[in-house]
This record gives sequence, structure tokens and C-alpha cells, in this order.
Amino acid sequence: MTCLTPLDEAALARLLEAAEAGADPREVMPPVEGPPGWTSVRRAAFLAFHRARSLDPATAVERTWVIDVDGTAVGAARLERHGEAVEAGIWLSRAARGRGIGKQVTALLLAEARATGAASFIASTTADNRGARALLGGIGADLTTEGDEVAAVLPLRP
Repeated sequence: MTCLTPLDEAALARLLEAAEAGADPREVMPPVEGPPGWTSVRRAAFLAFHRARSLDPATAVERTWVIDVDGTAVGAARLERHGEAVEAGIWLSRAARGRGIGKQVTALLLAEARATGAASFIASTTADNRGARALLGGIGADLTTEGDEVAAVLPLRP
């Protein structure tokens, strides 16, 4: 069963474990100088990034959830308000990809976006991310490609 667990300090520790076990740091956080892989500096930066964006009331700009599948953290989902729109973001560990989890999580994020009264649901991905493009097109989002960037917009109001 797939569910979203609101981010808190305990969930953040589980999210870091999932990231270390199944994702490259470049896939799940802003770039950090240094050697590749999950260094102690990158671990600290990952924690600081999520605390600043989601947990600290003075700096939070988004709501973040841990994606749990059968009680195990496998990724993160987020919604960030942009005026009348909400921007969604999802990352999944390698082992969780291609199993329909992204589709389930997108449905949960869409329900949350609608519940907040958002006018539209937006997301972005890269041109080579076929899975994300298919998922976003499958929910009816309009996709626009500019270079390597793909923007998705799904109106939520008539």
C-alpha cells in the first residue's frame, strides 16, 4: 500500500536513508561541491535543504511527504504554492521506479491540490524522463518542451 507521510524530523531521517540507498544525490537535492556520492557534507545538506523548505516555519515554502510503500520509505513528494497554482514534485528510489507508485502518488497529490482550491497543477521534468512525461500526459496535463525542459500544466478548475 502506498501512502504519504507528512515530513517531520523522524520522517526526514527515513527519507535520507531511502535517498542514500536508492538515489544519486543529484536526483534528489541541489548540487553540493565535492566528490560524487553520499558524503557527510551531502547528508547534512540534504537535511538542511528539507528543514529549510518544509519544516522551519520561518522559511518553509512547500509541503513535503515521505512516500511509503508497505511501511518503507521509497521517495518524497511535494507541493509548492505558486499563486493560484501548485507545483508538484516526486522522486522515487531506483527500486521503486516503474511499479506504478508515481501514478498513485500523483493521484494523492492531485487530490490534495484540489482540496486546497488550487487553480492548476504544474510540474516539470526533463525531455529524457519518459516515465514522468507519460505520467503527466496520462493525467491530461498539457506538456510544453523547451530544450531539455518539459513543463506540465493541468487546470483544476473549469
